[in-house]
Amino acid sequence: MPDQPADKRPHLVLQDTSKAVGFTAHSAGGGATSVVPDLPRQQHGQALRAQIEALKPVSTEVVHTQAQQGLESGLGLQIQFASQPDVELAFESLANETQKIELLSVRRDGTHTYANVFVPDGKLAHFERYVTEYLEEKKDKNGNARDHRALLNTIASIRAAELRALWTDEPALLPDDVTVPFWWEVWLPVRGQRQAVVEDFKKLARLAECVVSDKQVEFPERTVLLMYGSQQQFSRSVMTLNCVAELRYAKETAEFFDGMTVAEQQEWADDLLQRAQMPEGDVPRICFLDTGVNRGHPLLAPLMDAADLHTIEPAWGVDDTANHGTGLAGLAGYGDLTDALALTGPIEIPHRLESVKLVPKDGGNNGDARHHAYLFTEGVARPEVAAPNRARVFTSAVSASDYRDRGRPSSWSSAVDKLAADTDGAGQYPRLFVLSAGNIRDPNAWAAYPASLSTNLVHDPGQAWNAITVGAFTHKADTEGHASLKAIAAEGGPSPFSTTSRTWDGAWPLKPDVMFEGGNAAKDDFGAVGMASLNLLTTHNEPVDRLFTTTNATSAASALCARMAAQIMAAYPNLRPETVRALIVHSAEWTEAMRAMYLPAGHGPSKSDYVHLIRHCGWGVPDLERALWSAGNSLTLVVEDVVHPYAKVKDKGVITRDMNLHALPWPMEELEALQDSQVELRVTLSYFIEPNPSARGSTSKFYYPSHRLRFDVQRPLDGSTDDFVARINAAAQREDEGDPVNPKDPNWYLGELKRHRGSLHQDVWTGTAAELASRGFVAVYPSAGWWRTRPALERYDLPAQV
Repeated sequence: MPDQPADKRPHLVLQDTSKAVGFTAHSAGGGATSVVPDLPRQQHGQALRAQIEALKPVSTEVVHTQAQQGLESGLGLQIQFASQPDVELAFESLANETQKIELLSVRRDGTHTYANVFVPDGKLAHFERYVTEYLEEKKDKNGNARDHRALLNTIASIRAAELRALWTDEPALLPDDVTVPFWWEVWLPVRGQRQAVVEDFKKLARLAECVVSDKQVEFPERTVLLMYGSQQQFSRSVMTLNCVAELRYAKETAEFFDGMTVAEQQEWADDLLQRAQMPEGDVPRICFLDTGVNRGHPLLAPLMDAADLHTIEPAWGVDDTANHGTGLAGLAGYGDLTDALALTGPIEIPHRLESVKLVPKDGGNNGDARHHAYLFTEGVARPEVAAPNRARVFTSAVSASDYRDRGRPSSWSSAVDKLAADTDGAGQYPRLFVLSAGNIRDPNAWAAYPASLSTNLVHDPGQAWNAITVGAFTHKADTEGHASLKAIAAEGGPSPFSTTSRTWDGAWPLKPDVMFEGGNAAKDDFGAVGMASLNLLTTHNEPVDRLFTTTNATSAASALCARMAAQIMAAYPNLRPETVRALIVHSAEWTEAMRAMYLPAGHGPSKSDYVHLIRHCGWGVPDLERALWSAGNSLTLVVEDVVHPYAKVKDKGVITRDMNLHALPWPMEELEALQDSQVELRVTLSYFIEPNPSARGSTSKFYYPSHRLRFDVQRPLDGSTDDFVARINAAAQREDEGDPVNPKDPNWYLGELKRHRGSLHQDVWTGTAAELASRGFVAVYPSAGWWRTRPALERYDLPAQV
C-alpha cells in the first residue's frame, strides 16, 4: 500500500457480509408480443408440405454423399427457414434436442429473418408432422390448440441452405466475384465429439481445394477456424456441409499510428531515471500484446527483463520495429512523459512490464495469422507459461480495421471474454484485460467532429464483455504558436480519435467503459491535421537515434488505463480482476465538456440522455486517488462474493437459485442528522461471464453470457428487509428490452431498464442523506443466461464471482 495522503483512508473491504436467500424470477412481463399473421390455413399448410416433400430427394442424395465421404459428425441436411415479411420468425421453436435438430444461426436481412437448421437423416418427418397437425387443426385432450400455428404462420418458405444462407456477416463483405479467394472465418457447431466435426469440415474443404488453418478457437457450442478459398471452390461442397453453423469474413488488423517527431535530449532521461523509484520484489506486471518492445531503451530496461519478452512467431523476433509497443510501454511505466519530465520530485513505479509480440512490423497479419482469436490466446499463454504465478494485467491496442460487428460478439472478442473468465480453468484464475476502443484515422472525420464520434464505432475486440474498453479524451487544447490552427476538441472533451457505441443495438454493453488521455488534433480552413504538441510524449523504439517520440489515440489511452490497473493491484494485492475493473470504473467522472456535449441544457437529463453520454464517453475519466482511497466525505465499500445463480431441481428443470443480500453499514444517526443535504450513491457490479457466441440471437434462450446478474437497492417504501426481499422475488425476470420503467425509484441516472448491459453494471442515485439512511441493503440476483437455458451443457451448478 502506498503512503496514505492526508484525509485519505483505505477502502473498506468487507468480508462475509452477504446472506443468500432463495430467488425465483417469474416470466417477463410488459414486453412486446410477437404478432402471428392470420394466414389461409389450407393454402399455407399445403405450400409448406410441398416444400418439405421437395427436400426429401435432396436430403437422400446429400446423406448418401456424406456417407461415401466417411463423415463422422452426423449425416443430414441444412435447411433454411425464411420468415414472412415484417414478421418475427419463431426460430426458437425450430430446434429440438430430442430429435437432435439443431438451430445453427439466425440473421435478419431487410424485412425477413432467416434461420439455418441442421436436420439429421430421417428427421424431416418432425416438421412434416408439424404441418399435418397444422392442417388438421390438432387439439390436445383438453381442447387446447396444438397445431403449431405460432411457428408455421411465421414461416414463408423452407428450402435447402445455400452458401449465402450461411453468411452472417455484412452482406456487402461477400465478394460479388465468386472466383476471388479470401480468408473465411468458419464457425462450426459442437456436435458429439468436437474434433470429429472439425475433421469432417477439413475433409470437405480439402475436396473443394480450399486451405484450412490448423489453428482453432473453442467455445462451449462453437469451434472457429479459418479457411482460404473462393465462393466458387467452397460451393462445390456446400450441399454436403453438415457441420458449418455460420460463415464470416476474417478480420484485417488496423494500421498502427506511428511516432511523429524527434523529441528530447539524453539528459532528460537521465534525470527521470535518477528520480524514478523502481519496483522491487514480486510486483504486478503489465503485459503488452502488441508489436513487441525494445527493452534496450534506458527508461524501459529497469522495468523489464529480457526473459519477459515473448513472441507468438519466433521468426518475428521480440523487438518492436513498428514504433508502437515500445511507446505504449513508456506510457505504462511513467505515464505521459511530458508530465514526468517536467516534475522535479520522485516518481514511484509499483509495477513491471512484459511484452508479447502479437503482430509483425507492418501491423498486419498475413495468411493464417489473421485468426486473431487464436493469436490472442497464444499470446496470453506465453508469459503465463514462463511465469505462471505472477499478478498481471493484459493490455492490447491491436484492433480490427473496421467496426462491422456493431457490438455483436466476434470470435476475437469472445476469446477475450473466455480468457478473462478462465473458462478452461473452471474460473480459478480470471484475468484482467484492458483494450483500446479503436481509432478514427481519417482527417476528414476529425474535421467533422463531434458528429464523427457517433458514426465511427468501437473496433473488434473492444466489444468484449469482460474487458475494460478504453476510449480517449483530451486535456491538450493549446495550439499556441500556430495562429491558423485551432484544437478540434475542447479541453476535457472526447478526443477526435476516439470511437463509440452510439449506434449499437441496445442489447449490447455500454462501451467504452472509461476514457483516458489520447491527445487531440487541430484544424484550419483547409482541413484537420495532427500536431505533435497535442500528442503524448513517450519512448521511441530506436533509442540509439532518438529517445522520445509522440503517440496518441485510444492506444495511448489504453496503456494509461493498464498503468492505473497495475497501481491498484499493487495497493490491493488480494483483489480479484473483476474488482480491479470495478474500482477503475467506479472512480470515473464525466468532465464538464462531456456533460455539455451530451446532456441537455435547461432541464434535467433523462435516462436515455445518460445512455447517450455513456455510449460516447463511458463513465468518464477515472481518478487514481479515488480508486485507491476513501475520504472523510466519500466512502467506498468493496465486497467480493460468490452467487449461485441456478440449480437443477427434479421435475422443474434448471431454475434460478439464490440472490445475495448485502447489509450496508451506514452511519444512520449521522446521515439522519444531515437531513436534506444532497448525497450520491454509486453502485458498481462487476463479474465475468463465460461466452457462448453464435448468430442465434441475443434475445432468445440462446444467450451469449453464461449468466447475468442484476442489483437493486432497498427503497424507503420497502419497509422491512423481508419486504425488500419479497419485492425482488416478485419482480418479473429482468430483460433489457421491454421492461417497464418503475416509477417508485426514479432518482437513478440509468435505472433498471438501462443499466443492466454487459457484465459491468453501474448506476448513480442522488437524493437526501435522510433518504439514503433508509437504503440499508443491496440485493444481487440472477437473470437468464445459457448456464440455465442450455441444461445439456451441465453448467447450471457453477458459482459466479462478483
